[in-house]
Amino acid sequence: MSEADAKRLKALERENSELEKMYAEAMLGIKVLKETLEKKR
Repeated sequence: MSEADAKRLKALERENSELEKMYAEAMLGIKVLKETLEKKR
């Protein structure tokens, strides 16, 4: 693997990690909204 490939891989790993965090936060937000709606019924 070349140095450029290694740098690209690191960048993709960082991006993937950030996207996973964003997804987890979004899913948590959806869960909170669903629970709030259920309490109002």
